Amino acid sequence: MRLGNTIKFAITLVLIAVSLYIIHPLNKTIKLGLDLQGGTHVVLKLKETADTPINQEALNRVIEVVERRVNELGVSEPIVQSQGKDQVIVELPGIKDSKKALDTIGKTALLEFKKVNPDGKLGETVLTGARLKKAQVSYDQYGQPAIAIEFDSAGAKQFGQVTQESVGKPLAIVLDNKVLSAPVVQEPILGGKAQITGNRSVQEAQKIALLLRAGALPVPVEIAEIRTVGPTLGADSIVRSIHAGVVGTILVVIFMLVVYRLPGLVANLTLLFYILLVLASMVLLKATVTLPGLAGLILSIGMAVDTNILIFERFKEEIHEGKSLRPALDAGFKHAFATVIDSHSCTFITALILFWLGTGTVKGFAVTLMLGIIINLFTAITVTKNILDIVAGSEVMRKNLGLWLGRRKQEGRSQEC
Repeated sequence: MRLGNTIKFAITLVLIAVSLYIIHPLNKTIKLGLDLQGGTHVVLKLKETADTPINQEALNRVIEVVERRVNELGVSEPIVQSQGKDQVIVELPGIKDSKKALDTIGKTALLEFKKVNPDGKLGETVLTGARLKKAQVSYDQYGQPAIAIEFDSAGAKQFGQVTQESVGKPLAIVLDNKVLSAPVVQEPILGGKAQITGNRSVQEAQKIALLLRAGALPVPVEIAEIRTVGPTLGADSIVRSIHAGVVGTILVVIFMLVVYRLPGLVANLTLLFYILLVLASMVLLKATVTLPGLAGLILSIGMAVDTNILIFERFKEEIHEGKSLRPALDAGFKHAFATVIDSHSCTFITALILFWLGTGTVKGFAVTLMLGIIINLFTAITVTKNILDIVAGSEVMRKNLGLWLGRRKQEGRSQEC
């Protein structure tokens, strides 16, 4: 074995070991999407107001706020994205309590500080929660749940001015047009810190604090669609996908062994290594596996096999033309790879367009397919070429060339390297 091959072989073994370490245990390292583990699918529709029209800026702001709220909920790998010009799709894997989720992601959460008129009615808004820096649960002097808020420097200055003008008067704290409390300001609050009281429970205080931290939606939203995906459906999809993948892989392995003999065995070993690398890459990228993503993975496996078939066929053609083993191998790789690069580039561009223009699960399919294409090229160049190069130098390969290639040895033609 040449030094270069030895180094490549050692690198391959290291990559296999690292990949196995990364994906173990597989059921905990791979993150499943909504369609596989169940959860809640929500479509939010933006409602135009007199002050704020529905445009791309408002849509982007809604997505940003909803993402922060979902992250605060602790949802693993949520999907928040636009649909059309006035809708936002929210997918929450693992969340079965849709009411709780809607109470959090669908609230406008507009915090306002309003003056109170002498007749007890709310007056003008003198400050909003746009300048809030912190919001967390605390307790008031009576041990009741409260929310400790803190403004940024500009907000602290505004808040100090408002409280200075309101000394001896009530200042209403309003969330989504609901008065949380209306304390009488005893003295100016200049540090930018305050406390919101009047919460009925710790859970309510936690929810309000979460909403305040995430910020207010620029426009109201309404629920256009809500769908709960049960874990049974997700588990059934996983089982069916695994069965399809296993059956397909077994058939491919048998086909490669029957048709290509030793090179087919090399291709099968490369295929297993390819699957390991794809799974490890998905774990490192923290990608979420969806049903279309699994379809993309299975499709990329087929492309990986197709790459090896192109190489082996060119290799056999070179042998038929009378070349010896190692030159035929080098020429086969060189000529086949031009075709492989062309076909893979076209597929990659298509997947890139799907990712750019697609939504949700379509993007998952595109990402898996693009990842598979890149790793397929890597394994074909390194693993397949390296192993065949090693085999080409063996005495057994030289003496039984026709048998290994699945064809009869042609008379009158040298098969020596």
